[in-house]
Amino acid sequence: MAAGNDGANKPEDDDPFGYLYEDGQAAGARPPQGGGYGYPGPAPAQPGVPRTSYNQVRTVGERKYGHQQQAYVPPQQQAPYGQPQAQYAAPETYGAQPQTRPVPPQRGGGSGRGPNTKGLLAGAIAVVAVVVIGIGVALINNSGKEDDKNSQAGGSTPSAASTQVSETPSTEPTAEKTPEELPKQDAATLTLGGAATTETTVKGAEGVGGAYVSGFNAPGASVTWKANMPTAGKYRLTVRYAIPAVDANATLTVNGKPNSLPIGLKNFIHSSDPNLEKNWQTTWAPVDLQKGDNEIKISCEAGNQCNVLLDWLEVTPGQ
Repeated sequence: MAAGNDGANKPEDDDPFGYLYEDGQAAGARPPQGGGYGYPGPAPAQPGVPRTSYNQVRTVGERKYGHQQQAYVPPQQQAPYGQPQAQYAAPETYGAQPQTRPVPPQRGGGSGRGPNTKGLLAGAIAVVAVVVIGIGVALINNSGKEDDKNSQAGGSTPSAASTQVSETPSTEPTAEKTPEELPKQDAATLTLGGAATTETTVKGAEGVGGAYVSGFNAPGASVTWKANMPTAGKYRLTVRYAIPAVDANATLTVNGKPNSLPIGLKNFIHSSDPNLEKNWQTTWAPVDLQKGDNEIKISCEAGNQCNVLLDWLEVTPGQ
C-alpha cells in the first residue's frame, strides 16, 4: 500500500464530531473554530443587524430541559443491564412518597376468580327443594280433606248411573234380586188335584224329607200354588222335575188364564237312562204376575204327555 494520509494521529481525532461527547472532550477533541464540517460559524454581532442564525452546536448533555439537568453517563460508567440506573430510580429514592393504587375490594367468595357460582347454585337448589316439598304437602293435605269428606258422607260419591237407579227404581225385577226375595215352594206342599200324590221313593228330590209329587201322568192331575209377589211384572216360573228320559209337557194356568204355550218338560240333559233318579233337571216358562197373591196351576190335560215327577216351583226374575 502506498503511503498516504491515514487521518489523525489520535483515534479520537478520527471522529470529526468526537468533541460533542464528553469522552471525546476528555481525550482532547476540540471543536473547529469558525465553523467547519459543513456548519457555519457564529457570525459576529453587528450593531443594528439582527442575527441570521440561532443554530449553535452544543455538546451532548449540555442542553438543559426544564429546571434540572441530567448529566450524560458514559457507557463505561452505566450500570449493568437489569439493574436500576440513577436517572430511572423510583420516586421514593428522591424522598417522594411511593405512589400506590388502591386495590378495589372483590365481591363474592371465590378465590379472586369472580363470584362464588357454587354458592349461588347451592342456594338455587335449596329454593327449588323447598318449593317441591311445599307442593307435596299441599297435595297430601288436599287428599286428606277429600277422604274426610267422603268418610263423613258415608263413602265415595255415587256415580251418575247409580244415582239415577236409586232415584227412579224400576217396577220390573232386576238381576240384583236374589231368589230368596221371590217365592219358592216345594211341590209336595202345594194343593194337589186329581191323581196327584206325594212320594219319597225316588232319590234326588230336594223337597223336605226328599218328598215330591207323583201320579201326575193321568189327565186331571194338578198342583196349585198361591204365590205372593212384591211387585207386578214379567217373571219366569222355574220347575224342577224328573222324567224317564222321554220328553213331557203340561198345561200352565196363571190367575185363571191358560198360558198360550204349554210348559215344556223336555229331556234337556239328553239322557238315555230311564232311571228317574238320574234325570232330575229344570225348565222355565214366562209368566205375567200381579202384585200380591197369584194363583199358579200346573195340570195334566187332554193332549199333554205328563209322565213326570215334580220337585219344586220357583219364581225367578224375567229377562
